[in-house]
Amino acid sequence: MGLDRRSFIRNGLIAGGGATLLGTGPQAAALVRAGRPQITHGVQSGDVSAHRGIVWTRADRPARMLVDVSTRPDFRRFATVHGPLLTPDTDLTGKVRLRDLPAGQQIHYRVRLADPYDASLLSAPTEGAFRTAPRTRRDIRFVWSGDLAGQGFGINPDMGGYRIFKAMKALDPDFFLCSGDHWYADNPIRRR
Repeated sequence: MGLDRRSFIRNGLIAGGGATLLGTGPQAAALVRAGRPQITHGVQSGDVSAHRGIVWTRADRPARMLVDVSTRPDFRRFATVHGPLLTPDTDLTGKVRLRDLPAGQQIHYRVRLADPYDASLLSAPTEGAFRTAPRTRRDIRFVWSGDLAGQGFGINPDMGGYRIFKAMKALDPDFFLCSGDHWYADNPIRRR
């Protein structure tokens, strides 16, 4: 007796193979389609106002930039903005201007890259968030950092890594300013 696709998946989930079928088991890498574009340098957002913001990314090959936007971190409701084609002419980088955003809200976004010749080949999503400016006057919270590592010192995982970022996140800031270098590369950082 042959199984159609739906019966195969249902029977596989019932039999306990659901984690592998859904891409979370040890064989997940074998189930990922080859040839998908990749986001090479993460995502970045900025130039935020009460109703606008910009999201940037970079691809490993030509790809169409797609940005899903939501006020919910679970993306239960979202809109997709179709961005530019990232090409060698743009150093495979691109940006999407998000408009008509609600003021004073946390905006969640996830960036995906689509193969320009086969839209079913999508990169894994990379998520980010920013907060739009409020329309009314209120206090805002700034946090800043700079010059984090170098001169022989770096992240110490035994002490919890860069704990300062957890402390800054706990403050739920409206704005983060990185003032200076993240590290100085003029001296090696030795393992301790």
